[in-house]
Amino acid sequence: MENEETPQRFRRVLLKLSGEVFRHSVTGECLDPARFGDTARRLKHVHDQGTQLAIVIGGGNIFRGYAGESLGTDRVRGDTMGMLATMINSLSLEAALQRLGVPATTLAAVDMPRVAPLFTRDRAERLLQDGHVVILGGGTGNPFFTTDTAAALRAAELKADALFKATKVNGIYTADPHKDPTATQYKVLTYSDALQRQLKVMDAAAFALCMDNRIPILVFNFFDENEMTRAFAGGAAGTLVCA
Repeated sequence: MENEETPQRFRRVLLKLSGEVFRHSVTGECLDPARFGDTARRLKHVHDQGTQLAIVIGGGNIFRGYAGESLGTDRVRGDTMGMLATMINSLSLEAALQRLGVPATTLAAVDMPRVAPLFTRDRAERLLQDGHVVILGGGTGNPFFTTDTAAALRAAELKADALFKATKVNGIYTADPHKDPTATQYKVLTYSDALQRQLKVMDAAAFALCMDNRIPILVFNFFDENEMTRAFAGGAAGTLVCA
């Protein structure tokens, strides 16, 4: 299915960011202050345009849960360490936004009373209505679930108009465009199209949540500032997966 029709401006968006966004591109340092600052600047523009913004950040720049096995620990403990990595990223982005005068609050999926308030839907809803950027750390709070699944879950709970997945490429392709020069981009796909073509938009649990709750998924290039602006404005950008 191909369709050039574009959606209207989204009132509320759940933005999924990879932790790799914050890694220094040259040194490999896991937390690059310049990346946090640049990301906060872009998000400030989105916030200033009136979009209600909730964010889920991965922790892959610091630690991935499955890597725990190589350290001699089990997957459950490894995933708990990964949740803590997402909290580090979340608090760092919160601080970067606040430095720009953007009201931002991190909510944790598990009890961390001296670190961040606990996530509840009502608490997040009040903050969004009050104009806060709400950063949702700690994944789902459970092992064996990715931050993609956390993003889909929170999008459903908060009744987001769309889930934006920021990546290194400007959408979904027939193959990896970095490896296959003949790869072509899909502009619009149905959930069924994506499933039948076995396109790895997100992990299966996350994709099922979005499909069951009819939450559109927009995949776009986070590093292309113009594309990001078009995406939040409801213009043609990236690849839209919808019902």
